[in-house]
Amino acid sequence: MVKKSSMERFNETSEDLEIWWDSSPLVFESWKKARIKSKPLQERDAEEEILNRYYDADRPMEQLFVGVTTNPPLSGAVVKDARGFWREWSIEKKRNNPSMSGHEVWWEVYKEIVKRGAEKYLGVFRGSGHRMGYISGQVDPRDYENEEAMRRQADELAALSSNVMIKIPGTKEGVKVLRYLTSKGIATNCTLAFVLPQFVTVAEAVSEGLAEAKKNGVDLFRWRSVITSMTGRYEELGDFDAEAEKIGVEISEEDKRWASIAIFKKAMEYMEEKRLPSKMLICSMRPGPGVGELWHFEKLSGAPAVFTCPPTYISTVDAEYDGIEYDPEGWKEPVPGEVLEKLNKFQYFREAHDPRGLEPARFNTHSATVATAKSFAKATNEMEAFVEESLKKA
Repeated sequence: MVKKSSMERFNETSEDLEIWWDSSPLVFESWKKARIKSKPLQERDAEEEILNRYYDADRPMEQLFVGVTTNPPLSGAVVKDARGFWREWSIEKKRNNPSMSGHEVWWEVYKEIVKRGAEKYLGVFRGSGHRMGYISGQVDPRDYENEEAMRRQADELAALSSNVMIKIPGTKEGVKVLRYLTSKGIATNCTLAFVLPQFVTVAEAVSEGLAEAKKNGVDLFRWRSVITSMTGRYEELGDFDAEAEKIGVEISEEDKRWASIAIFKKAMEYMEEKRLPSKMLICSMRPGPGVGELWHFEKLSGAPAVFTCPPTYISTVDAEYDGIEYDPEGWKEPVPGEVLEKLNKFQYFREAHDPRGLEPARFNTHSATVATAKSFAKATNEMEAFVEESLKKA
């Protein structure tokens, strides 16, 4: 009998649960080789069999990963993985297009990485009848408040391949772009989103865009909508600790974990109740809160949602949480009343848990949004700097 990994057993808790690869497909092979090499010799064949089930270009409809999320920082990892290749690619692009600026060459590098990644999931895309096999290509995170720039970049990314899903931030300006792309029948993934008011506003805008597309007879063969909840970032980068000190209420890691899970559960319930066409996606998951606990999986097992997992998280789950038995009904477990009572003392949580807790104008200034946007911009600047340096040395 084939021994299933922890990731595979989690995946089997629901037919509506999807596991995506949270990194560029172009780094999968190097990650796979490193993971196999880390095992004792006698365990390497079994490890390779497991990882071959995670991604298999020859049997795409049997593999674990059915979609991909990327962003400019994650694409930067591709460059780091093959610096010599991408240095020469950048130089050749500039040589053939002398008038291009360093920024424009960087953008071409980024698009090429998205395009090559999309090709690796076309088998899933076609085999599933265009339901799965999408790769999220994100617009420049430094333009998260520039609607015109995001529209232009989104159109370019969408032209790369039918299975490119455009990743747009859940800012006030981003919501408008998400509606626009949906009206054109283009798949979208809302990112830089943390709170229920964002999820609801985005889902309603997508619903409006979808109605417009249908009215205009737009071909929807490549359309799909997911909305990302950046759970770990909501827990860690926001105002919990500062507010706890201000109001004199202790906030534990367990409390924060329940907070992000409560928001996600309520978002799924809201989408179903209102029959909104978007599917919730959870990212930035963390182990814990306690030793041997994996609440982002355990408390949401069986959920009709997308779980996008980076390589480090996948390796941790498989290596350290192999003994967990996942309950297919785990996602239906209610948040304890005493936990909600405590969390509701925090304005940071009340605004996040109420469907109308924040006006769209405040999405841009949410503390987790600002912190995440800065980190994404920093990583993008580093990738662009690599391209600039490559061109100077040509």
